[in-house]
Amino acid sequence: MGKAILKFIRVSPTKARLIAREVQGMNAEYAIASLEFTPNKAAGIISKVIASAVANAGLEPEEAVITSARVDKGPVLKRFTPRARGSASPKHKPTAHIMIEVAAAEKGDK
Repeated sequence: MGKAILKFIRVSPTKARLIAREVQGMNAEYAIASLEFTPNKAAGIISKVIASAVANAGLEPEEAVITSARVDKGPVLKRFTPRARGSASPKHKPTAHIMIEVAAAEKGDK
């Protein structure tokens, strides 16, 4: 059992959760390969976290299964954009905490 946590990453947690739900329960090698072709900022980030979790477990990607893929909300960076007549509009830049857990696959899981 190995896990990896990436905190304070500048990606929307809502968008990252869509990707995390897709890979949950997948073989790690297959998940990394499919995320490589997913046109989403969060896909590349989650792929690296999966690779880190597999390395932390001391396994090879083909013999690891993603048991848990969780994306939590981090702090929101609040910025302002100047608007007409001296006013300003807020901009919210969300951050996320990504947690991936992997375990060794049983012989029947491939």
